[in-house]
Amino acid sequence: MWYWLFKYIFMGPLLSLLGRPKIEGLEHVPHDGPAILASNHLAVADSFYLPLVVRRRITFLAKAEYFTGTGIKGWFTRWFYTVAGQVPIDRTDADSAQSALNTAARILDQNKLLGMYPEGTRSPDGRLYKGKTGLARLALESGVPVIPVAMIGTDVVNPPGSKMWRFGRVQVRFGKPMDFSRFEGLAGNRFIERAVIDEVMYELMRLSGQEYVDIYAASLKEGAGPEPTPAPGSRLPESAAG
Repeated sequence: MWYWLFKYIFMGPLLSLLGRPKIEGLEHVPHDGPAILASNHLAVADSFYLPLVVRRRITFLAKAEYFTGTGIKGWFTRWFYTVAGQVPIDRTDADSAQSALNTAARILDQNKLLGMYPEGTRSPDGRLYKGKTGLARLALESGVPVIPVAMIGTDVVNPPGSKMWRFGRVQVRFGKPMDFSRFEGLAGNRFIERAVIDEVMYELMRLSGQEYVDIYAASLKEGAGPEPTPAPGSRLPESAAG
């Protein structure tokens, strides 16, 4: 109940006023049954504008830190993210990553829409970064369609690092469902999983118009290694084109 109250009464009108969302390709989201919504990630606002424009409820996997705070602020944050449809996951090691995939699989088994950010974290500079293969493995194991979603302008309405939200124009572009049934039975093959996630990232790059950078966003944030400087109009590896 709280999810729908937030969407239509408390948060929805304010988000609509701030971002004046423009929607393209909403018909690609199925009216029922499981699917993965694979989105680029520019700002925290992505997790609010995407549910705002989709009629069905979306469940996101959110970092556990949102649910572990103490005191009144911690309680409110935990309650808020729970009613907003987010499920906590631990991202600290390989075992926790598999646990997160198991949680995601259970959500899909319940015929729900699952929201995922294949970059694994918010973009540090507005560019599109290398996708992690967890989404690919989940898609191959579950057999559900992957719907690419490009969020545009959310980093203007909700600038990263700022607590203030601003007026802007948010665009949400849905691509056609992606079917990877041709790879049935190949989940766990790292080359196939890389090809699948590269194909998803190619669609996100095409829909969003972002420049692609072939490193993980988390690595850049942690200062692990030099940042490549791609040429203008740089593209994903050939495997991404399918």
